[in-house]
Amino acid sequence: QVQLVESGGGLAQAGDSLRLSCAASGRTFSSYVLAWFRQAPGKEREFVAAITWTGGSPYFADSMKGRFTISRDKAKNTVYLQMNSLRPEDTDVYYCAAGVNIGGNYYTPRQYTYWGQGTQVTVSS
Repeated sequence: QVQLVESGGGLAQAGDSLRLSCAASGRTFSSYVLAWFRQAPGKEREFVAAITWTGGSPYFADSMKGRFTISRDKAKNTVYLQMNSLRPEDTDVYYCAAGVNIGGNYYTPRQYTYWGQGTQVTVSS
């Protein structure tokens, strides 16, 4: 059974940094894309960043470029989202997702098969 378990969320002040982790288990992810999305109540799930498990250039939403980085540790089966220079508008629930045969369509939630339960990030001004 595939599981994606996020951690690392919490309270932060504007300008702070947080690192989210997504521990993946239950299968081999070598052909998968791992991604982070975020969602506020009443809004659509928004793409944040994605990375292929085998490496290669990561993908970011334009608004996150330069502030967020995504990486993965194969030995730990974990994907990370490093968030720097946090802003109040970064307040959301952050979700980890995994999908295969994305075809370059990293931005669309329905392309991803597996999802974590989410971790809340709250940034105060």
